[in-house]
Amino acid sequence: MATQDGSEEIIMETEVKPKEEESIGEFVEKDDGETMPDAGNATTQDSSISNGDDADGKQEMVDLKIIWNKIKYDLKIPVDSTGAKLKERIHSLTGLPPAMQKVMYKGLLPEDKTLRDIKITSGAKIMVVGSTINDVLAVNTPKEVIQQEVKAEENKKEPLCRQKQHRKVLDKGKPDDIMPAIKGTKERLPTVPLSGMYNKSGGKVRLTFKLEQDQLWIGTKERTEKVPMGSIKNVVSEPIEDHEDYHMMAFQLGPTEASQYWVYWVPAQFVDAIKDTVLGKWQYF
Repeated sequence: MATQDGSEEIIMETEVKPKEEESIGEFVEKDDGETMPDAGNATTQDSSISNGDDADGKQEMVDLKIIWNKIKYDLKIPVDSTGAKLKERIHSLTGLPPAMQKVMYKGLLPEDKTLRDIKITSGAKIMVVGSTINDVLAVNTPKEVIQQEVKAEENKKEPLCRQKQHRKVLDKGKPDDIMPAIKGTKERLPTVPLSGMYNKSGGKVRLTFKLEQDQLWIGTKERTEKVPMGSIKNVVSEPIEDHEDYHMMAFQLGPTEASQYWVYWVPAQFVDAIKDTVLGKWQYF
């Protein structure tokens, strides 16, 4: 019996041991089953974060050369950014507030269009013209005073188009080759020079706005004057009586009214754009 009992005990031990091993195996599998999903979840989370970064990085970018105040800046920006967004990035680079920037790429850059719409590609050079608030306050305060004085004088005088010095030009009538005018609308400057107008001597004159060089070119048959826009103290205009779709306009090139350069038969739709371009939108006029 002892032998049988011993055998039975051995058999029981033999039968129990597989169960223990099986139990241990089940425990290991369960433990692995519990730990492995956690590791899988951690991997997925990291991958998700990485994918988010990659998604931002996969936006189509353009590398631009920003030129302001004779200094070049490198800027990388999504091609679907608007002109307004570009101005904000330029502000972060230069410290020049967006409202005081004239940003140019084949003309004045529109704020509401994207860089893709304007067909800006990598390597493009973006010209920026403008002064900081402190510079404007320091330099342009006298200009503001001049503008206020000119306005006060204009209110006292009879309409410009009735004054003798202007009547001798206006009495010649509207030029045959003048650009069409649209009353009551505002348009951006055309990509071609404004031509067909008269100057004070009655000769033909054209205005070319060289935005990349920040210059106004005043061209006549005899010569072309290249005037830095920053040197123009004021711009005044007045509708021509009985032809309100055209204006007479003066560019004040010096400190007094004696330096005014008069241009007649300027299409009305471009008057505000001319003032904005020459004086800047931050000017008070």
